[in-house]
Amino acid sequence: MTFVSSPHSARVNRVDQVMLQVCLALVPGTLALVWFFGWGVLINMALATLFAVLAEALVMKLRGRPALPAIGDYSAVVTALLFALTIPPTMPWWMTMLGIVFAIVIVKQLYGGIGYNPFNPAMAGYVFLLISYPVATTSWLPPDVPALLEARELSTLSFLDSARLIFMGALPEGLTWDAVSAATPLDEMRTLLDQGRTIDEIRSSSPLWGSFGGRGWEWVGNWFLLGGLYLLWRRVISWEIPVAVLGGLLAASAAFWLVDPQHFPFPGFHLFSGAAILGAFFIATDPVSACTTRRGQLIYGAAIGGTIFAIRTWGGYPDAVAFAVLLMNIAAPMIDQYSQPRVFGHRRSERKKA
Repeated sequence: MTFVSSPHSARVNRVDQVMLQVCLALVPGTLALVWFFGWGVLINMALATLFAVLAEALVMKLRGRPALPAIGDYSAVVTALLFALTIPPTMPWWMTMLGIVFAIVIVKQLYGGIGYNPFNPAMAGYVFLLISYPVATTSWLPPDVPALLEARELSTLSFLDSARLIFMGALPEGLTWDAVSAATPLDEMRTLLDQGRTIDEIRSSSPLWGSFGGRGWEWVGNWFLLGGLYLLWRRVISWEIPVAVLGGLLAASAAFWLVDPQHFPFPGFHLFSGAAILGAFFIATDPVSACTTRRGQLIYGAAIGGTIFAIRTWGGYPDAVAFAVLLMNIAAPMIDQYSQPRVFGHRRSERKKA
């Protein structure tokens, strides 16, 4: 039998194809992270992917289901990559294993697998590590910027140095953990503001700061933005959530910056320091744990942006993307419930009944 008219067209939005598009969009930001923070980024991504696939296959086998379809949709791979991009490049291998296994087994498969998880698995795994091992999860290498490396008398870690650090905890000769580890721009800004320093004093006291955010971090954000625009162009994601997240963050930070610019950073600082852009385009847009209605997506995204600013400013953690996303994951069903579009003709039918 031959069909010659619509809607009999081939379906192209398969899960595996969508996930591969996301992996491709992550390439520019990943290269920027490797450029500024070393080979540990790629090692973490390889480890997280390996442990995620093994955990997914093991759980499917325990559930009496074939493992290949679950692995073949690449959802575990995307979870692993997003998780690995949020942890420091010096994270010990066993912590990476704990975090991604928690994400796959507890947060994803315990609820039934892809399509059923109420929380973003990558962010839940990151928060699990952040709460359990706060020092290791927030200690980053200083970015590979000559002024910063000269100030700390450091050189770039080679691939072998990064591998030894991750697998054996062995530092290169002559270096200590205090010399290698560094606070992120968000953490540094928050700490110095709590000590009573002004924004001008903070920015003039260290070569860490760039035009808006921290040096290196600004370029990482720009390249993740490029990947996010690619996802929009390919229609893998819609514009509502990322625009609302970034708009909510910028609106909240701009309001306080206009009132007191010496104690609240410029809005661009919040945008280009930390995981704001990665979170807006790659994490908050998770179709399973996010809102589904267009109005709900705008509310959901704006709430994430405002929550990020609130936690960064008054909370206990310098970068709040993961907590903001998880909190709004909880609220997503309620937001969808109260943001349903009006059914065509619904109001008229109610009038007729009246």
